[in-house]
Amino acid sequence: MNSRVQQLEAFARLLDIMDELREKCPWDRKQTLQSLRHLTIEETYELGDAILDNNLEEVKKELGDLLLHIVFYAKISSETKDFDIADVAHDICDKLINRHPHIYGDVKVENEEEVKQNWENIKLKEGKKSVLQGVPNSLPALVKANRIQEKVAGVGFDWEQPEQVFEKLKEELGELQVEVELNNIEQMESEFGDVLFSMVNYARFLGINPENALERTNKKFMNRFQYLERKAKEKGMPLKEMTLAEMDVFWEEAKRA
Repeated sequence: MNSRVQQLEAFARLLDIMDELREKCPWDRKQTLQSLRHLTIEETYELGDAILDNNLEEVKKELGDLLLHIVFYAKISSETKDFDIADVAHDICDKLINRHPHIYGDVKVENEEEVKQNWENIKLKEGKKSVLQGVPNSLPALVKANRIQEKVAGVGFDWEQPEQVFEKLKEELGELQVEVELNNIEQMESEFGDVLFSMVNYARFLGINPENALERTNKKFMNRFQYLERKAKEKGMPLKEMTLAEMDVFWEEAKRA
């Protein structure tokens, strides 16, 4: 591993390269905060994929891409005299110190949950009008549901036991089934949303990240289906002409593989 001096030298090198690119490269010179936004989101998802695949070499590369974006945003903002990378670093340092009074102050905590509760209370003292203020509107719905539940749990609005959440989930499933039988599409959608929200809550109590869990299942399904496609092609069997029983043979092979 590199020493602290080497780490700082590497970061300074990146800052120097960014300065040069911003001055000499037509593409880099043209970029704005707005033009980089969608690229940053894309890079974040690529990092998420690498983490789920446990591909540490890719994690390193994607972290580099994200670090470049942070430096890029700070460089653009320094040109308008709004802030620079030092301001960014100092702001997050100040925030971390302020929100960890059990490390940098005299507050005592017993466990992780107390740390989370202190965190949310401190943010309210900093001027936030709602604990939900920190949940981005543009988050995907599944991730947003998880963050909403974490936020309110941080101030004590939560179930006490996983069994209570599971009972709530069964209740919501029952309500969904009633609307399905009535064929009430609008209410079916509402109740289905309640079921998903309860599932996310139950996952939280089990210590499972629902986004990660669903994405792992997505990847697993895609791998198995692509195996089915390859086998069908090898045998000259068009999928549309295969029965479900024939497909299931390859599906079971994929599961074993």
